[in-house]
Amino acid sequence: MSRPRAKLTNKFPGCPVESTLSFIDGKWKGVILYHLMLEGTLRFNELRRRVPSVTQRMLTKQLRELEEAELLSRTVFAVVPPRVDYALTRRGESLRPVIMALKAWGDENVLCDGERMVLKPLESPPVSRSKFEPA
Repeated sequence: MSRPRAKLTNKFPGCPVESTLSFIDGKWKGVILYHLMLEGTLRFNELRRRVPSVTQRMLTKQLRELEEAELLSRTVFAVVPPRVDYALTRRGESLRPVIMALKAWGDENVLCDGERMVLKPLESPPVSRSKFEPA
């Protein structure tokens, strides 16, 4: 598994936010989870096609870390050619609201032109912090 930031200091000041992020931290993990949420069980090469800019080595690493965190399952079939399926576990499925909230935020706030990503200009003044503080 990737080394969560908190493991480096043995402190979890943002727990549970920091500890949760440590399990989905990584450039491709959220994208992998998103595609499995949208399409269900996928094979390795199907995931590669959906995330073309990830290398085979990096995809393998990210899948292993997600499996280690019990967010997805890996099923190997004894056939030729080899077949390996990846699917969300119940724990992985429990991240659906989180991943979909990230997608919704991105749809609303990020412009992607295929080459780069930038934040959209704000249409109104930023929301004051007091709106997010508990009542």
